[in-house]
Amino acid sequence: MKLNSLFRRRPSLNRMTGFQLVLVVLMTLLAAFMLLPMVYLFSNALKPYHELFLYPPTFLAKQPTLDNFYDLLVVTKSSVVPVTRYIFNGVFVSAIAIVLGTLISALCAYPLSKHRFRGKQWLFSVIIVSLMFAPETVQIPRYFVISKLGVINTYWAHILPILALPVIVFLFKQFIDLLPDELLEAARMEGANEVHIFIRIIVPLCMPAIATATILIFQSVWGNLETSSLYVEDETLKTLPFYVQSLTSGLANNVARQGVAAAAALIMFIPSFVLFLAVQRKVISTMAHSGLK
Repeated sequence: MKLNSLFRRRPSLNRMTGFQLVLVVLMTLLAAFMLLPMVYLFSNALKPYHELFLYPPTFLAKQPTLDNFYDLLVVTKSSVVPVTRYIFNGVFVSAIAIVLGTLISALCAYPLSKHRFRGKQWLFSVIIVSLMFAPETVQIPRYFVISKLGVINTYWAHILPILALPVIVFLFKQFIDLLPDELLEAARMEGANEVHIFIRIIVPLCMPAIATATILIFQSVWGNLETSSLYVEDETLKTLPFYVQSLTSGLANNVARQGVAAAAALIMFIPSFVLFLAVQRKVISTMAHSGLK
């Protein structure tokens, strides 16, 4: 029976129209083309020193090696701050920012979506307008806020700017709008208060939105160079992007440490890639139902 069912599933490709078959081929080629930068990033980090400067350059490493990663550890071994410290700082502040940022954004979106209060439309309009501002326009006001709060040169300087991202609040609000009001009313009739409704109903049903928020917040924190450059002076509190920037700055016409920079760039990329692969299905579900294009 299993073999029969297997053979019955195979002819599905034969039922495709010519247009559908061409579309599948084109999308497959496009997907392969979009993978090329990632393949090059991995290949470049594995190239030995002499292959990094071949002309014409090669796309794939002919003799893959891990020497670049070893050199990355050696370069920072003799310095005051090893590369593992930068990686730890990035992972630590990213984890805290994901937990707090997701919680605060969901707590903000829930009343905006399911409650009535004075100034609700005005507050949501402010959030929508804030999506239009480029990050550079808020750097000076953000610095004054962080300075007044007294968190300069602390881990909180990395975390606080990410705790209330407007795009995350908007994403949660649009997703919670899809939840039926009757479900919440039934819970209230059973005696559940707002805290129980939020924890036991809203949060479980918003898991696709939470997965999407996790990726967006992680990318905002993990690749953020601004906080280490503007808000943190202590080298032991800086994150990996600052170290990568210090390696690559001034190397445009130099050959020194190009392999180390390639290895560091790959380390920067891998966590975001792995996290996206882990939650990609929930992310697609959120984009399809939250109104976020």
